[in-house]
Amino acid sequence: MQHYLFCPRQCALIHVEQVWAEDGATAEGRIMHDRVDNGPPDRRAGVRTVRGMAIRSMALGVAGKADAVEFHGKGADAVPYPVEYKRGRPKAHRADEVQLCAQAICLEEMFGVSVPEGALFYGETRRRFVVDFDAELRSLTAGTAQSARAMIAAAITPSPHYQLSCKHCSLQDLCVPRSLEKPPSVSAWLARQLNASLGQD
Repeated sequence: MQHYLFCPRQCALIHVEQVWAEDGATAEGRIMHDRVDNGPPDRRAGVRTVRGMAIRSMALGVAGKADAVEFHGKGADAVPYPVEYKRGRPKAHRADEVQLCAQAICLEEMFGVSVPEGALFYGETRRRFVVDFDAELRSLTAGTAQSARAMIAAAITPSPHYQLSCKHCSLQDLCVPRSLEKPPSVSAWLARQLNASLGQD
Protein backbone atom coordinates (compact mmCIF):
# COMPACT_ATOMS: atom_id res chain seq x y z
CA MET A 1 0.00 0.00 0.00
CA GLN A 2 2.84 2.37 0.76
CA HIS A 3 4.39 1.54 -2.61
CA TYR A 4 1.05 2.05 -4.40
CA LEU A 5 0.39 5.46 -2.90
CA PHE A 6 3.95 6.60 -3.65
CA CYS A 7 3.76 5.32 -7.25
CA PRO A 8 1.31 2.71 -8.68
CA ARG A 9 3.87 1.71 -11.32
CA GLN A 10 6.52 1.08 -8.66
CA CYS A 11 3.99 -1.08 -6.78
CA ALA A 12 3.22 -3.09 -9.94
CA LEU A 13 6.88 -3.57 -10.83
CA ILE A 14 7.49 -5.00 -7.36
CA HIS A 15 4.31 -7.02 -6.76
CA VAL A 16 3.19 -7.92 -10.30
CA GLU A 17 6.44 -8.20 -12.25
CA GLN A 18 8.50 -9.26 -9.20
CA VAL A 19 11.21 -6.70 -9.99
CA TRP A 20 13.46 -5.25 -7.31
CA ALA A 21 16.68 -3.27 -7.16
CA GLU A 22 18.45 -2.02 -4.08
CA ASP A 23 20.31 1.24 -3.65
CA GLY A 24 21.92 2.93 -0.66
CA ALA A 25 18.62 4.25 0.69
CA THR A 26 16.75 0.94 0.46
CA ALA A 27 19.73 -0.89 2.00
CA GLU A 28 19.73 1.52 4.96
CA GLY A 29 15.98 1.07 5.35
CA ARG A 30 16.26 -2.73 5.21
CA ILE A 31 18.99 -2.75 7.85
CA MET A 32 16.93 -0.47 10.10
CA HIS A 33 13.83 -2.66 9.73
CA ASP A 34 15.81 -5.85 10.35
CA ARG A 35 17.25 -4.36 13.53
CA VAL A 36 13.81 -3.33 14.79
CA ASP A 37 11.93 -6.45 13.66
CA ASN A 38 14.46 -8.86 15.16
CA GLY A 39 14.82 -7.06 18.47
CA PRO A 40 13.56 -8.86 21.59
CA PRO A 41 10.20 -7.97 23.18
CA ASP A 42 10.57 -5.57 26.06
CA ARG A 43 8.50 -4.15 28.88
CA ARG A 44 8.87 -0.75 30.53
CA ALA A 45 6.62 1.51 32.57
CA GLY A 46 3.42 -0.34 31.73
CA VAL A 47 4.27 -0.66 28.02
CA ARG A 48 5.00 -4.04 26.44
CA THR A 49 6.59 -3.93 22.96
CA VAL A 50 6.32 -6.75 20.43
CA ARG A 51 8.59 -6.51 17.37
CA GLY A 52 8.16 -7.95 13.87
CA MET A 53 4.54 -8.83 14.61
CA ALA A 54 2.50 -10.61 11.90
CA ILE A 55 -0.78 -8.78 11.26
CA ARG A 56 -3.76 -9.07 8.90
CA SER A 57 -7.09 -7.46 8.05
CA MET A 58 -9.92 -9.28 6.29
CA ALA A 59 -11.73 -5.96 5.71
CA LEU A 60 -8.75 -4.44 3.88
CA GLY A 61 -7.61 -7.72 2.36
CA VAL A 62 -4.03 -7.17 3.49
CA ALA A 63 -1.45 -8.98 5.59
CA GLY A 64 2.04 -8.04 6.64
CA LYS A 65 4.37 -7.39 9.52
CA ALA A 66 4.45 -4.45 11.91
CA ASP A 67 7.87 -3.13 12.92
CA ALA A 68 6.82 -2.67 16.53
CA VAL A 69 3.53 -2.78 18.41
CA GLU A 70 3.42 -1.29 21.87
CA PHE A 71 0.68 -2.50 24.21
CA HIS A 72 -0.25 0.31 26.58
CA GLY A 73 -1.93 -0.92 29.75
CA LYS A 74 -2.30 -4.30 31.39
CA GLY A 75 -3.79 -7.62 30.34
CA ALA A 76 -6.97 -7.60 28.28
CA ASP A 77 -7.29 -3.83 28.63
CA ALA A 78 -3.96 -3.14 26.87
CA VAL A 79 -4.35 -0.96 23.75
CA PRO A 80 -2.11 -1.70 20.72
CA TYR A 81 -0.03 1.24 19.49
CA PRO A 82 1.76 0.62 16.16
CA VAL A 83 5.16 2.25 15.58
CA GLU A 84 6.60 2.22 12.05
CA TYR A 85 10.29 2.98 11.49
CA LYS A 86 11.48 4.94 8.44
CA ARG A 87 15.06 5.83 7.53
CA GLY A 88 14.51 9.36 6.21
CA ARG A 89 12.33 12.24 7.31
CA PRO A 90 8.59 13.10 7.14
CA LYS A 91 7.27 13.36 3.58
CA ALA A 92 4.82 15.61 1.75
CA HIS A 93 2.67 12.64 0.64
CA ARG A 94 0.70 10.40 3.01
CA ALA A 95 2.08 6.98 2.04
CA ASP A 96 3.77 6.41 5.42
CA GLU A 97 0.61 7.43 7.29
CA VAL A 98 -1.51 5.06 5.20
CA GLN A 99 0.88 2.19 5.91
CA LEU A 100 0.64 2.90 9.64
CA CYS A 101 -3.15 3.27 9.53
CA ALA A 102 -3.44 -0.10 7.77
CA GLN A 103 -1.50 -1.62 10.65
CA ALA A 104 -3.92 -0.05 13.12
CA ILE A 105 -6.93 -1.45 11.26
CA CYS A 106 -5.29 -4.89 11.31
CA LEU A 107 -4.73 -4.62 15.06
CA GLU A 108 -8.32 -3.48 15.64
CA GLU A 109 -9.64 -6.59 13.89
CA MET A 110 -7.20 -8.92 15.60
CA PHE A 111 -7.74 -7.65 19.16
CA GLY A 112 -11.27 -6.27 18.96
CA VAL A 113 -10.29 -2.86 20.32
CA SER A 114 -10.11 0.69 18.98
CA VAL A 115 -6.66 1.93 17.95
CA PRO A 116 -6.93 5.72 17.74
CA GLU A 117 -3.29 6.60 17.04
CA GLY A 118 0.22 5.36 16.34
CA ALA A 119 3.62 6.82 15.55
CA LEU A 120 6.15 7.13 12.72
CA PHE A 121 9.79 7.17 13.81
CA TYR A 122 12.16 8.74 11.28
CA GLY A 123 15.85 7.86 11.47
CA GLU A 124 17.02 11.19 10.08
CA THR A 125 15.22 13.29 12.68
CA ARG A 126 15.40 10.67 15.45
CA ARG A 127 11.90 11.70 16.48
CA ARG A 128 8.46 10.14 16.69
CA PHE A 129 5.57 11.78 14.87
CA VAL A 130 2.16 10.89 16.28
CA VAL A 131 -0.48 10.01 13.67
CA ASP A 132 -4.19 10.24 14.48
CA PHE A 133 -6.26 7.65 12.62
CA ASP A 134 -9.13 9.96 11.76
CA ALA A 135 -11.96 9.30 9.30
CA GLU A 136 -10.13 10.93 6.38
CA LEU A 137 -7.00 8.81 6.81
CA ARG A 138 -9.03 5.63 7.31
CA SER A 139 -10.97 6.33 4.10
CA LEU A 140 -7.73 6.95 2.17
CA THR A 141 -6.28 3.73 3.58
CA ALA A 142 -9.31 1.63 2.60
CA GLY A 143 -9.39 3.16 -0.89
CA THR A 144 -5.67 2.57 -1.39
CA ALA A 145 -5.97 -1.06 -0.30
CA GLN A 146 -8.85 -1.63 -2.72
CA SER A 147 -7.04 0.02 -5.65
CA ALA A 148 -3.76 -1.80 -5.00
CA ARG A 149 -5.51 -5.18 -4.69
CA ALA A 150 -7.42 -4.61 -7.94
CA MET A 151 -4.26 -3.64 -9.84
CA ILE A 152 -2.29 -6.63 -8.57
CA ALA A 153 -5.18 -9.06 -9.20
CA ALA A 154 -5.50 -7.78 -12.78
CA ALA A 155 -1.70 -8.01 -13.22
CA ILE A 156 -1.63 -4.52 -14.70
CA THR A 157 1.51 -2.39 -14.74
CA PRO A 158 0.63 1.28 -15.27
CA SER A 159 2.42 3.32 -17.91
CA PRO A 160 5.34 5.43 -16.65
CA HIS A 161 5.02 9.12 -15.92
CA TYR A 162 8.28 10.83 -15.02
CA GLN A 163 8.23 13.04 -11.92
CA LEU A 164 10.86 14.46 -9.59
CA SER A 165 10.41 11.60 -7.11
CA CYS A 166 11.62 9.16 -9.80
CA LYS A 167 15.17 10.33 -9.10
CA HIS A 168 14.94 8.84 -5.61
CA CYS A 169 13.46 5.48 -6.69
CA SER A 170 15.73 2.43 -6.65
CA LEU A 171 13.81 1.03 -9.65
CA GLN A 172 14.51 4.02 -11.90
CA ASP A 173 16.91 2.12 -14.18
CA LEU A 174 14.40 -0.74 -14.56
CA CYS A 175 11.36 1.51 -14.93
CA VAL A 176 13.09 4.01 -17.31
CA PRO A 177 10.24 6.53 -17.05
CA ARG A 178 11.95 9.21 -19.18
CA SER A 179 12.38 6.83 -22.12
CA LEU A 180 9.06 4.97 -21.88
CA GLU A 181 6.76 7.88 -21.09
CA LYS A 182 7.07 9.07 -24.70
CA PRO A 183 8.44 6.10 -26.63
CA PRO A 184 9.70 6.69 -30.18
CA SER A 185 7.17 6.23 -32.98
CA VAL A 186 7.30 2.80 -34.62
CA SER A 187 6.16 4.23 -37.95
CA ALA A 188 8.91 6.88 -37.80
CA TRP A 189 11.47 4.17 -37.06
CA LEU A 190 10.24 2.06 -40.00
CA ALA A 191 10.37 5.10 -42.30
CA ARG A 192 13.97 5.77 -41.29
CA GLN A 193 14.91 2.15 -41.90
CA LEU A 194 13.22 2.20 -45.32
CA ASN A 195 14.90 5.45 -46.31
CA ALA A 196 18.24 4.12 -45.18
CA SER A 197 17.87 0.91 -47.19
CA LEU A 198 16.71 2.83 -50.30
CA GLY A 199 19.65 5.17 -49.95
CA GLN A 200 22.04 2.24 -49.86
CA ASP A 201 20.56 0.79 -53.03
